[in-house]
Amino acid sequence: MDFSLDENQRAIADLAADVLAKEGAGEPLAHDARQDPETRYQEHVWAAMAKVGLLGLALPTELDGDGLGVAEIAVVLTEVGKAGARVPALATLALGVLPVASHGTAKQREALLPDVAAGNALLTAAVSEVGAPLATLPGTVARPGGSGWRLSGRKVAVPYAGHASRILVPASLEDGAGVFLVDPHAGGVTVTPTPTASGTPECTVDLDDVEVSAADLLGGDTSGAAARALREFAVVGAVASGDGALAGVLDLTTEHVRTRHQFGKPLATFQAVAQQMADVYIAARTVHLASVSAAWRLGAGRNAEADLDLAAYWLTAEALPSVRTCHHLHGGVGVDVTYPLHRHYSELKDLTRLLGGHRNQLHAFGAGAGS
Repeated sequence: MDFSLDENQRAIADLAADVLAKEGAGEPLAHDARQDPETRYQEHVWAAMAKVGLLGLALPTELDGDGLGVAEIAVVLTEVGKAGARVPALATLALGVLPVASHGTAKQREALLPDVAAGNALLTAAVSEVGAPLATLPGTVARPGGSGWRLSGRKVAVPYAGHASRILVPASLEDGAGVFLVDPHAGGVTVTPTPTASGTPECTVDLDDVEVSAADLLGGDTSGAAARALREFAVVGAVASGDGALAGVLDLTTEHVRTRHQFGKPLATFQAVAQQMADVYIAARTVHLASVSAAWRLGAGRNAEADLDLAAYWLTAEALPSVRTCHHLHGGVGVDVTYPLHRHYSELKDLTRLLGGHRNQLHAFGAGAGS
């Protein structure tokens, strides 16, 4: 099968790469910005992406969007990962825009998505719980109360929770599950910043009998379909971001071994170096193929469960060992915070944690294959 990008996707990739390069997305954040949870992303880069329409790709055409889907968003996330940009693309586009655009009501889409496309608002989702990354059966519960619902539970590793206008919160119902649009400033919501490897904002979100209206149930769905879709979008978005980050690592290391000389020769001419680079290349290309395959199947409306599990496994199993090899080939340069390799490494650490690690993914893949 041919998983090459089509003409539109190629144009999106080129546009994203161009904007990210022009805006200096690969430049490191200042030390004080890395330590401040309120400023730990590149707002000027995000504004530039909004200006050229990259944040409105998945909006319906009636909201002046392009009516595109998960495959195109995955292309954007891959370019963001490749550039090492610190922007809320995974949180807002994969965890927010895609589920709202595909499962939200017309009123929900109209209320949330235009501001996101304009760069004036962020979305995110709380897909993980304590001891349960990407939880399939949320421990957070929603019970009928007043004219809507009351939510109680704890969510962890919620990206950009303190910046978002709404957090998509999966919760178990008496008979099924739903996704609720929660205002992080609502009564009963406690947002606590937590550290990450990359320094990007992430929080634990505690919900103590939080009241939400019936209109805040995504798509009015109580069957669990919206919750399953949210989890799928989270996986495909994380893998696409990781695909880009690993590609960025490979590009940096290829250039380094080509131009760095030892004993009067480029490092790339030494057999041991070439063999290690070949291993990283194979891992990167395998992750890329698995990522594109998963995005394609999901975007085509096919059952993508096995492809998502496989892609997540390859990323979590191969990405960090590959980056460690590239660190070794760089020598001391690789751990310098003024050199971009560390950004990709830290981002891949956070993505691996989001996905639950390779053992968790292997278990999920094995369970799916045996069912």
